[in-house]
Amino acid sequence: MFFGEFEHAVDDKGRVAIPSKFRPKLAEGLVITRGLDGCLFVYPMQDWERLAERIAALPTTQAGVRQFQRLIFSGAADCQLDAQGRIVLPGGLREYAGIERDAVVIGVHTRLEVWARTRWADQRARVEQEGDLIAEQLSSLGI
Repeated sequence: MFFGEFEHAVDDKGRVAIPSKFRPKLAEGLVITRGLDGCLFVYPMQDWERLAERIAALPTTQAGVRQFQRLIFSGAADCQLDAQGRIVLPGGLREYAGIERDAVVIGVHTRLEVWARTRWADQRARVEQEGDLIAEQLSSLGI
């Protein structure tokens, strides 16, 4: 399980360090792709394969499904951690997420998200402000 929030610098080669506590789960490989809300999603390879099968099985007769499949699959890149525990953020994905020098890696249960520091600060502030409303909506789901 991934959880926590970690700030890291992106180097000149587009590499960002993955927090050491997350590295064992990613040692067999990972996939990074466009996420929702302007961040990048990082999945351990085995979790990506399960998710990819579920997304591919959705009915392509629905326009929203096709658009979501394009968003997720067209930007996906498989990678490995280097000896220092870093991954390369491909240029197109960095541009999509607005990541330049400062990034935040957060754990979100089964995936990591990589955010531009300023976008994450804005997102976190919105969630913190709307916490009561969000909790109320989740209560209808039994949480």
